[in-house]
Amino acid sequence: MGFSDLGCYGSEIHTPNIDRLADDGIRFSQFKNTGRSCPSRAALLTGRYQHQVGMGWMAEVDEHRPGYRGQIDAEYPTIAEIMRAGGYSTYMSGKWHVTTSGAYDRPNGSYPVQRGFDRYYGCLHGGGSYYTPKPLYNDLAPVTEVPDDYYYTRAITDSAVCFVQRHDAKKPMFLYVAHYAPHLPLQAPAEAVAKCRERYRVGYDVLRRQRFEKQKQLGLVPDTMTLPLFDREFGGKRPAWTDLSEQQQKQWIEGMATYAAMIEIMDEGIGKLVQAIREKGMLENTVFLFLSDNGATEEGGFIGQLMSDLSNTPYCSYKKWCFQGGTSTPFILTYGDPKKNTHQGEVCDQPAHIIDVMPTCMALGGVRYPKKMAHSDLPGENLLPVIQDGKMHERTLFFEHQGSCAVIHGTWKLVRAN
Repeated sequence: MGFSDLGCYGSEIHTPNIDRLADDGIRFSQFKNTGRSCPSRAALLTGRYQHQVGMGWMAEVDEHRPGYRGQIDAEYPTIAEIMRAGGYSTYMSGKWHVTTSGAYDRPNGSYPVQRGFDRYYGCLHGGGSYYTPKPLYNDLAPVTEVPDDYYYTRAITDSAVCFVQRHDAKKPMFLYVAHYAPHLPLQAPAEAVAKCRERYRVGYDVLRRQRFEKQKQLGLVPDTMTLPLFDREFGGKRPAWTDLSEQQQKQWIEGMATYAAMIEIMDEGIGKLVQAIREKGMLENTVFLFLSDNGATEEGGFIGQLMSDLSNTPYCSYKKWCFQGGTSTPFILTYGDPKKNTHQGEVCDQPAHIIDVMPTCMALGGVRYPKKMAHSDLPGENLLPVIQDGKMHERTLFFEHQGSCAVIHGTWKLVRAN
């Protein structure tokens, strides 16, 4: 998902439930992920850079060398293991993608319920059909059949809601909901796509300018910033919307309408989950964090790039690259108790990274790093002081994926393509 794909980050996509979380809480304008799915998930789950824990590339292969094992090394505890040691019930619903692909048919110690989650429902792999995702698991049991009306995004929501409803409210709860949407393939129910189609007929040039101006109004980018045009991805010949053929325009419109529908269905599910927590009587003792694992992708050929050019507004490049378009994500933190949202609706412009999620959750939950667990020297940092004070001490953030590298220090960023 791109930096600008939520309403509260400038989009025309309807995300009222996520927008409400942003309006009630705080959003970050300079939050970074690793630029790709597996590495970002490993960093989120461990509070460490992906290479430190064995996920330097992807889950597709174990290279049998340090940093590139295709899954999280057993010696590094996950956030679920730490929260469970602190007395929390732990649940996960959705995309895992940190188990090496060769182990999808036999639990090898790296499945969610083997890495700290009490319950799990979802797909171990990172891609595939929304109607027949594989390999689908309920805890350690393979799910081999799904209903005719099955849609993965809604199933992720339903399982998360079920975990909340069945949870013993006397115990604290940690819930990780890892939506697959809006990852390729572009698939959504026809009626949902139809609701989105008309807004994309104006084309990407108009919509990109509209998103950018809304980002200025929201305080997500400086007023003095101009909207850059990035031609490198198109061999120096990035076409205007009016340069496309009628067939190309139709293809782009249909792709964006489907993409928007996928995000809107995810947003509906988040609204249902918040309501389930409210009905459980746990809302005022809950904190919500929302983010994405990478920017929009260059996959899908010429038209796919033009779609992602809009999604990643105002940044250049795409998922798997360490430029801003690949590594920039929305990040929202909201307390269910309104009295604790002391910076309601504000934007924090301090640099932060997905490795900061675990130490922040530990601080929110009052959980310490267990003495019996190794590697307590987390590079990730607790963001609560930043939210309260509005300032982060000077730090350096590092990025690398497939030879594309970057370093952020203060207001400077150094980038190398691969």
